[in-house]
Amino acid sequence: MTTETPVLFIHGLWLHATSWAPWTELFTDAGYRTAAPGWPGEPDTVEGARAEPEAIADHGIDDVVAHYAKIIDGLDAKPILVGHSFGGMIAQKLLGQDLAAAAVAIDAAQIKGVLPLPLSSLRVTFPVFKNPANRHRAVSLTAEQFRYAFGNAISEQESDELFERWAIPAPGKPLFEAAAANFDPHSPAKVAVGNDRRGPLLLMMGGRDHTVPEAVTRATLKQYRHSEAVTDIHEFPDRAHSLTIDHGWREVADVALGWLRQHGL
Repeated sequence: MTTETPVLFIHGLWLHATSWAPWTELFTDAGYRTAAPGWPGEPDTVEGARAEPEAIADHGIDDVVAHYAKIIDGLDAKPILVGHSFGGMIAQKLLGQDLAAAAVAIDAAQIKGVLPLPLSSLRVTFPVFKNPANRHRAVSLTAEQFRYAFGNAISEQESDELFERWAIPAPGKPLFEAAAANFDPHSPAKVAVGNDRRGPLLLMMGGRDHTVPEAVTRATLKQYRHSEAVTDIHEFPDRAHSLTIDHGWREVADVALGWLRQHGL
């Protein structure tokens, strides 16, 4: 199958945009036009991002949404969005704003209205929240912290290899914004969940995810209950937050591709 529809891949915290490389190759081979632009200020390489953490610091959710909205504005058609973690939240916001043809949100970060706050999520975010000044900084994870946040369902060796290959500092601001979302009527983590005109949305989750446990994704699904637009969910019971970058990434990507074809996209 060939299609003129562009696909934009949006990464989340602590991973570089180039971590999508296997996905962009697969989707290109499937006939899509693909791109995986980084967040605002993100250097082009992992090494550059590690050397310049201040380049991505202090960028919040609205900054990231505006950044991708500008990229979308330069396209000749509404794209399909594939987002992981905070990238999944960003994809949902852009879809709710009718800027995308469809979205696949994988282990998506908590949106406004989602109430579960699992202890594992608090442990993952502690390196950021332990210092209020981190709201305006970029924060790195250690290899051990990365294993807990991303690599708990794979071997320690593979987790450490992924950490060395893809991990970069992440801005603290989006986490502070998401944490306060349910207390802020104008929260940037608010998504237009009631939009009946938006394109289809697929929520994907890993059953062993520490960072975005399945309770968060199921609560996210409930936020869309008043919308007549297509909202589907798919669980990978034995996968964790590394599911887009570890040895099993192809299974996740194939489910996404199959779902897009099912909806004629």
